[in-house]
Amino acid sequence: MTRNTGTVDRALRIVVGLALIALAVTGTVGYWGYIGVVPLLTGLFSFCPLYTLLGINTCGVPR
Repeated sequence: MTRNTGTVDRALRIVVGLALIALAVTGTVGYWGYIGVVPLLTGLFSFCPLYTLLGINTCGVPR
């Protein structure tokens, strides 16, 4: 897996993922909020499979 998400992209993914999971846990949005696991994991691993398919790289220099 080649890194393809930059610092700002990663931070936003982690924040949005945690927010969705928190809303799901508190019952505010229901079970669909657990979809926040996807952006959380892509942010933590610095890799987005969809970016690979679309040829997008927000990282700048792949590592």
